[in-house]
Amino acid sequence: MELLGGTAAVLRRHIFEHLPPGADVTRIEFEGPKIAIYTRSPRVFVKDSERLIKEIVKKIKKRIVVRGDPGVRMQPEKAEQVIRSIVPPEANIQRIFFNEVTGEVEIEAEKPGYVIGKGGETRRAIFELTCWYPKIMRAPTIPSRTVYEVRELFRARREDRFKLLRVVGHRIYRVKLFEDNYVRVVGLGSFQEVGRSAILVQTPESQVLLDVGIKPSSNGDEYPFFEVPEFDIEKLDAVVITHAHLDHCGALPYLFKYGYRGPVYMTEPTLYLMKLVQEDYLRVAEREGRGLPYSYKDIATAVLHSYTLNYGEVTDIAPDIKLTLYKSGHILGGAIVHLHIGEGLVNIVYTGDFKYERTLLLDPADHRFPRLEMLIMETTYSGREDVLPNRDEAQRQLVEAVARTLDKNGVVLIPVLAVGRAQEVLLALKLAMERKVLPQVPIFIEGMIDEVNAIHTVFPEYLNATVSEMIFHKVNPFTAPNVHILKGDEREEVVQARPCIIMATSGMLTGGPIMEYLKLLADDEKSSLIFVSYQVEGTLGRKILQGLRKLTFIDPRGRMEVRELKMEIYRVEGFSGHSDRRQLIGYLRRVTPKPRKLVLNHGEKSKVREFRNYLSNRLNGVEVYAPENLESLRAV
Repeated sequence: MELLGGTAAVLRRHIFEHLPPGADVTRIEFEGPKIAIYTRSPRVFVKDSERLIKEIVKKIKKRIVVRGDPGVRMQPEKAEQVIRSIVPPEANIQRIFFNEVTGEVEIEAEKPGYVIGKGGETRRAIFELTCWYPKIMRAPTIPSRTVYEVRELFRARREDRFKLLRVVGHRIYRVKLFEDNYVRVVGLGSFQEVGRSAILVQTPESQVLLDVGIKPSSNGDEYPFFEVPEFDIEKLDAVVITHAHLDHCGALPYLFKYGYRGPVYMTEPTLYLMKLVQEDYLRVAEREGRGLPYSYKDIATAVLHSYTLNYGEVTDIAPDIKLTLYKSGHILGGAIVHLHIGEGLVNIVYTGDFKYERTLLLDPADHRFPRLEMLIMETTYSGREDVLPNRDEAQRQLVEAVARTLDKNGVVLIPVLAVGRAQEVLLALKLAMERKVLPQVPIFIEGMIDEVNAIHTVFPEYLNATVSEMIFHKVNPFTAPNVHILKGDEREEVVQARPCIIMATSGMLTGGPIMEYLKLLADDEKSSLIFVSYQVEGTLGRKILQGLRKLTFIDPRGRMEVRELKMEIYRVEGFSGHSDRRQLIGYLRRVTPKPRKLVLNHGEKSKVREFRNYLSNRLNGVEVYAPENLESLRAV
């Protein structure tokens, strides 16, 4: 029988119609996009769980989870004893938490595979014996304040989160009021510019915002165009965050400050990293005496409304929109967004920032999708001259620049984005030292990089096989005896510990501890400043690359101080997490299926326009667009 409509009542009826005998289901809850079946007989589902759940999912085409009814759940103290007796000691369980609201038991372990068991047998046994549904989590190899705080927030606010997920669930599965007859895409930011990524996708029924970032150069146009008539926070069904860089997620708490209370979808690593970079953004603003655009409470509210997805997991986010996330190859947890709109009406893929090449940390971006009519693609490195060296050549260039500085007994200063580039560069330096290409000099790290490293160890499955195997075998790729974490009160001593390497944020010299080191080292001819990431137009990093040599700093008394920059300046571009021109073209050749429409964004105006002209003459059957902010396009 065909399922007509998408209302909660219809879905409930269809689930009850397809339940096995003896299922003894007490209630069905819509928890966000997930449908939870509560039963007094978990054994009925455990015995043939995969077949039963698959049959129901096949009928209703929705995500299902089965949980034990409160009346049959084992007492937590006894259940913990059972769990610890079933799970092998090799798992090294760190914590067990019982969520009485949802009926889940969170098991935080150093080696989650032992908790899952072969073919999931241990997890099934826990559910069958205790009637608590196991939610298995990896404990960080390096202690992580951020991981702890996010998990504790969800635990402390579990009743609030359950209520908001129910509201979201009923909104997703509401009765459709309008026909699927158009889809509009409106650029609220990042079109013919780099920064403040925000793309509004509208149908007659729904509105979804893809990314909501800020502009790093902050020249008065820091935020997306929220004031336009098309954008109504009350009508917004969902926000999707591709990755945890501020130009893609930095304005999210701003939405919650002004009343948004809907869901935010992203991968799990992105959730932790996003909280970290947003809080760091506020701390830097506080130190520099700038007004705060939102509060730490707004960040916590955004986290509480976040819903994490795995790659390849198809999820309803509105009555007429399904979301799937794919690997982007950009940073840990970075995602390409696939939207399936209507009953096959149109499929939109938004790349966000992506890297179509294997890196020291990550596998390349995915290029195969079930359906695709419109592709929205970033063009950061789309210029004629934007052909970057491969990773081996980039590592060689980095090592040469570092070696020259160390030979002069100088200090190597590397501005890094805390997420992505810092880990890549650190791995490259460690590798060079292990191979005796560089001497074992101290590497000093400051500016939340160590916390980001810790978060990487929680998600080895998101990293490439080489790095993930290291973590699985308890080898931390981000630590070494000569790697030192700084807290900010040792800077003057550190720059005297020559020769040495200092890595600090921010990567574009827009603030953070890097500015203090730059002030201390600016007039040192023996030292060097090595840029390894993209420098957005208008940032200090970009101005230095364009020839600026007179730097203005503010002294402790608030007075302006001008220093001449005498350090050697290097630019090593092969570490970028963006695809260069060749990789962008290669991606367009290989992306499957071929889109009918290609929309270029996230690039400087001159580069985007030239690339559009280049592609228009070479992509047969593909309409190529390079809209400006506030222009809208019809996907169908």
